[in-house]
Amino acid sequence: MVAEPVVGRRPAVARPQTDGRRGGRGSKVPWRVVWRRDGVLYLMAVLPIVFLLIFRYGPMVGNVIAFRRFRPGGNIFGEEWVGLLYVEMFFNDPTFWHVFGNTVTIGALTLIVGFPLPIVLALLLNEVRKKAFKTVVQSISYLPHFLSVVIVAGMVMQLLSLQGTVNQITEAVGGEAVPFLQRPEWFRAIYVGSEVWQTLGWGTILYLAALTTADASLYEAARIDGANRWRQTWHVTIPGIRPTMMTLLILNIGTFLNVGFEKVLLLYSPLTYSTGDVISTYLYRVGLVSNNLSYAAAIGLFQACIGLVMVLSANLISRRLTGASLW
Repeated sequence: MVAEPVVGRRPAVARPQTDGRRGGRGSKVPWRVVWRRDGVLYLMAVLPIVFLLIFRYGPMVGNVIAFRRFRPGGNIFGEEWVGLLYVEMFFNDPTFWHVFGNTVTIGALTLIVGFPLPIVLALLLNEVRKKAFKTVVQSISYLPHFLSVVIVAGMVMQLLSLQGTVNQITEAVGGEAVPFLQRPEWFRAIYVGSEVWQTLGWGTILYLAALTTADASLYEAARIDGANRWRQTWHVTIPGIRPTMMTLLILNIGTFLNVGFEKVLLLYSPLTYSTGDVISTYLYRVGLVSNNLSYAAAIGLFQACIGLVMVLSANLISRRLTGASLW
């Protein structure tokens, strides 16, 4: 017997796979089509790119004066090549290393105290069930972030002056007034405390946003296994926000040596130079006040190189240990 052919059925023909673009896989989309589809996005990116080019990448050209002698009124790229003269100068300058030690100390204290507190506050707020109370706490905590550094420094000076609120309370309970802003041993605590107060709430917002992505099924499975709230937080919540934690930690390490110039400049005085003078304020005095811009550029370049090495190292360590990294 001979099989009769099936009428009306066409043989299957393999169709070329496409990626959703005109012309099939690997074909180039005309720029007119791309512009018509994504033109608004490209226009939105123009201003940030121009800002980065002008204020971030453009000034890098000026780093050449770290190796050339610069004289005010002369060539903006320096008059003559001096090589590593200014690098050797700050390496042999005991004042620089004292300032460098102050910067590392203040940066480390700010990182140790200021980094975990937003995480703790976010975890506590995540357990709050009364929405009104949670909203009030959030509003109060992140309001200082919107205050300028000048206002924050003015508030600190008013509170801690000899006739300020803190000393008035101290004298009211029988103590003696303390000149906090003139005592070197108090400067670091004042700076770190004001920095934490100003940035605590804003950092909490980022972690609260990360907590909203937690998988509810993981909490349900943990409750079935008998885990209490503490164990749920430790084994479910914290691992869920770990990528956000590591990203912010790497970014904070990158700015480790960039201790706030404005706040330090407003709060410190010659009496507190021994503990409050940092690299940024030292560069201001050396570069702008003393007009030694080449020396200041060499120190700034050294600071930037250290920051780059710290970011790369932190990113590598984070990727090896936790699997989360910026790149």
